[in-house]
Amino acid sequence: MGSLVLFHFLLLSLSFPFPLSSSAIVISNEPSLSVKNPDFLISPNGDFSAGFYSVGDNAFCFAIWFSNSRTVVWMANRDQPVNGKHSKLSILKTGNLILTDASNLNVDVWATNTVSHSPVQLFLNDTGNLVLRNKERVLWESFDFPTDTLLPEQLLTGNTKLVSSRSQDNYFSGLYELSFNNSGFLRLLYNSPDSSSYWVPSPVSWPLYNNSRIAVLNAIGNFISSDNFTFMSADYGAVLHRRLTLDYDGNLRLYSWEEEEQTWVVSWQAIQSPCRIPGGCGANSFCSYVIGSGRKCSCSPGYKMKNRSNWADGCEPEVYISCTEMLKTCDCKAFQYRGDSICYLKTRLLNGIRSPDLWGDIYLKLPKSKILSDANPLENFSLMCSSDRTLQSSKKGTMRFMLWFVSGVAGLEIFSIIVVWCLFIKTQKSLRVYKQAYDRAAIAFRKFTYTELKKATKSFTEEIGREIVTGRDPSKSVHAIDDGGQAEHKTLVTWVREIMNRAVANTSSSLEEIVDPRLEGKYDIGMMKTLVGIALQCVEEDRNERPTMSQVVEMLLGQEKDS
Repeated sequence: MGSLVLFHFLLLSLSFPFPLSSSAIVISNEPSLSVKNPDFLISPNGDFSAGFYSVGDNAFCFAIWFSNSRTVVWMANRDQPVNGKHSKLSILKTGNLILTDASNLNVDVWATNTVSHSPVQLFLNDTGNLVLRNKERVLWESFDFPTDTLLPEQLLTGNTKLVSSRSQDNYFSGLYELSFNNSGFLRLLYNSPDSSSYWVPSPVSWPLYNNSRIAVLNAIGNFISSDNFTFMSADYGAVLHRRLTLDYDGNLRLYSWEEEEQTWVVSWQAIQSPCRIPGGCGANSFCSYVIGSGRKCSCSPGYKMKNRSNWADGCEPEVYISCTEMLKTCDCKAFQYRGDSICYLKTRLLNGIRSPDLWGDIYLKLPKSKILSDANPLENFSLMCSSDRTLQSSKKGTMRFMLWFVSGVAGLEIFSIIVVWCLFIKTQKSLRVYKQAYDRAAIAFRKFTYTELKKATKSFTEEIGREIVTGRDPSKSVHAIDDGGQAEHKTLVTWVREIMNRAVANTSSSLEEIVDPRLEGKYDIGMMKTLVGIALQCVEEDRNERPTMSQVVEMLLGQEKDS
């Protein structure tokens, strides 16, 4: 071992991941690592291995994986695999670690972009972190560039994110992302033409603004985020292998390693109903959840699966409909009827769900030939009358009497239902008035009717609401004094956001500066803090960073429960 000293140049050849024993890369003057003599980095405790991992036919990525299960936790070049022969991982004399693809004229497909004037060393430590360093400091580490997995003690920050894989066997970057938004709150994002957050955690209490943007999972199964969100695994307290992975189906799951069964088990997951995750079954399809079997996808009637190997590609029409005078709304593919006398047009069929909890009907636009060629879904309910059950004409008098009797009873029932319904509506209106008065007394907020909002906004032509908290006109700039004592003109939102960013030590005094002085301090500080925080999220310039109304309601209800 004394002859193995560190040199400026490193060559690591491609091969299948069969781990040998080395915790740091050291090499002699001549390149000695080749396809015929494969070598891998192994952590001192043997838990992790690093090397070239096969992702396809003669395609490799430099990766880190658990040695016992060969489960990949990090990849350098997940979106650009290299050729299996003569490609190499090299440490240059400048201290830069590069991955070169021999099949593409030795083009560098990945690099750490580091510089060092002294010898460097690449090693894999016991936590699964791949580190490049010289004698003075750490130049680069894989923990700062996660792919789809977070390991214990690895930080998720405002500058990093988890990105799912494309599918179970395809390691390319997928469409789902876990990251902090501009306001510093964790969210799961679906990256599509209509990208939007589909999961926002519910913390113990909502902070006004999260500047630190740090989240970490510890070794015993506790996840803590600076936005006050936290969770514990089902086996919290046990010391075992764990990984927090954003799976290809868009769900965030915490896995624990069962030594006896030699398998990974889910000890926590973000979303309990997988059909609520967008994009899982693709366009023009329906998702249904079967307990014990998981998520199942099926094409809508008149559609067929687009890619037999991947449901995410959705379904395509079996027969395309030409636009005619009879079908002027050419982009309408269906409409939904929920029983409220309103038809909701659908120009795209996305995120379809089959569930007994849903109500309403979907009517698809299909070619008449397709409808006639398919089996009639109503034939099982058709009324079939045999001749021996048919009433004869000699019984017409009795039949006429029975019909009049039934009609009279039905009329009486309808009249009774109308009377009861009117009484019910009147009672409900009284209860709503009472409940609204109770809500105002309990939470200091009032619910407005549609008519009241329409009148206040002059038929929705004028904006209201932004000035409710501050008492200032949002169309006018705010005169603020900077650190140098100079007057500045700022927008209302900018002014409020800057004040709240400074409100780390004393939130109460910052709120006093923002809140309308006419309130004379008669408000709940915690609730007002939450309200201002939500308001700032709702006016984010990026629409993807704004919470949905359901998320706003959830945040307000969470604050109400805490108070």
